[in-house]
Amino acid sequence: QVQLVESGRGLVQAGGSLRLSCKASGSIFSLNPMGWYRQAPGKQRELVATVRSGIPTNYAGSVRGRFTISTDYAQNMVYLQMNSLKPEDTAVYYCYARHQVTRAEYWGQGTQVTVSS
Repeated sequence: QVQLVESGRGLVQAGGSLRLSCKASGSIFSLNPMGWYRQAPGKQRELVATVRSGIPTNYAGSVRGRFTISTDYAQNMVYLQMNSLKPEDTAVYYCYARHQVTRAEYWGQGTQVTVSS
């Protein structure tokens, strides 16, 4: 069983930056893909960014060029660097991972990001 724990929640003004972190309970070598999703109030959960074998593979159009996903295999971490934040980025952000052999999916509990105008 893999546990994912997010950190980095915060309140930031529009135009500001924030970095989210996700720590896995074990090695992330067998977790592919990993990624970040978000869910705003009254909306469905949506993909933000994914990474496979350390290489970013997908960004939502609304965040491309502003957000960067990255991994640290030594620390079993996945990061989401968010720059030029907008009020519409306000949401609960979830870390996600899928085991590449068992296909089991794992989710973190979510971390709140609020961007004020």
